[in-house]
Amino acid sequence: MTTPEEQPETPSPLEAMMLADDTAAAEADADRWRYGFYVVLTGLVVTLAGFSVAVVSTGQASTLFAGLAGVVGTLTGAYFGVQSGQAGKAKAEAELRRVNERAMRMASYVGPQHIEEIMGRAPGGAAVTRWPRPPKQRS
Repeated sequence: MTTPEEQPETPSPLEAMMLADDTAAAEADADRWRYGFYVVLTGLVVTLAGFSVAVVSTGQASTLFAGLAGVVGTLTGAYFGVQSGQAGKAKAEAELRRVNERAMRMASYVGPQHIEEIMGRAPGGAAVTRWPRPPKQRS
């Protein structure tokens, strides 16, 4: 016989759905890094091939190297810049989803019988006469 502490905890359907979203987000993030890397690598190979052809045909390696360095730096910087920006956006969106879900759970727990009391409080806890406040009348 197993005790309640030994039984594995099964997530609620809502938590299971949230776990699936987190898994899908992680897979999308991994795919973005992988395919972005392939695109940048292809760009670098094409750039190096063009540089090699230009050096062989003109013989001016030092002059052409400045252009090569600029292109390589731009491709590399763009790759890491886009990836870090997307990662930050994804984290912010995931946090927003979690906070929204928590607010929905809290609202469903409180129920409609307490809505007037809750909506009649300002963010600091002070009572307000009406929520939302009526628009100011212009004279």
